[in-house]
Amino acid sequence: MRLAFWWGILCLAAMATAAGWRALPAMQPVKAAGTGERLVWSDEFNGTRGEPNPANWTYDTGANGWGNRELETYCAWGSRKGPCDPAQPNAYVGGDGYLHIVARNIAARSEGHSVYTSARLKSEGLRSFQYGRIEARIKVPRGQGMWPAFWLLGDDIGTSPWQACGEVDIMENIGKRPDTIYGSIHGTGFTGTILGSPYQLPDHAAFADAFHTFGILWSPKKMEFYVDDPRHPYETRTPADLPQGAVWPFDDGKYFVLLNLAVGGGWPGPPDASTEFPQEMLVDWVRVYAE
Repeated sequence: MRLAFWWGILCLAAMATAAGWRALPAMQPVKAAGTGERLVWSDEFNGTRGEPNPANWTYDTGANGWGNRELETYCAWGSRKGPCDPAQPNAYVGGDGYLHIVARNIAARSEGHSVYTSARLKSEGLRSFQYGRIEARIKVPRGQGMWPAFWLLGDDIGTSPWQACGEVDIMENIGKRPDTIYGSIHGTGFTGTILGSPYQLPDHAAFADAFHTFGILWSPKKMEFYVDDPRHPYETRTPADLPQGAVWPFDDGKYFVLLNLAVGGGWPGPPDASTEFPQEMLVDWVRVYAE
């Protein structure tokens, strides 16, 4: 999903655990090669197959449309609620070293309708950050109706509900635009106003064909978005971009990480006869660097 392996790989390798994850203790940050940055946290998704590291990830669950008319039910690891089936997890760490977020159509074809399940992982209450470089190496799924995302929400969402808490969409892709991803910000006074930009691969190549690194460079009063190379951001946002009366929330506190694969919704539209299931969003790693 996001950026190249050369930052801190040798140091990370020594920290693999049997649980299939690696996290760096706060007192032992690792400097990124050739920069002044330190790797302060990561999940590499390597090791034993099974549950995503519960020290890093929890879940949003349910089928309420999530404000976007989405069609999936989000399932937690091991859940048996509704259509969720622990025998077919929607999020798991594979022996291949990737986090798999799987969208399934679990209804029998003979039933004449679809029942979709998927997963939405979040680090809320476990890991949160303010400023630095935040990135993930991801291979997105393909097909009409697929909507993978890597994004951030403010830690204060419990007391300052969305949109006041702020949202940073580091990467969104919709299946009907396979060659394009979108980076955007949202907050009070600039939710209906689109503050985001698309990034298109050369020659209209599909993002689903390969892994790419998606990230932000986040500093006071500035948010820069990039694909594969942080030296060349494709979008920069500052408070000067906000409409009159809007509030820039990104200097007010820490933000937690979300990874999810939605099915349908007002933006991508529903799956159609061409959409194949299951579809997977593969995450190689998530990393956070600070000065």
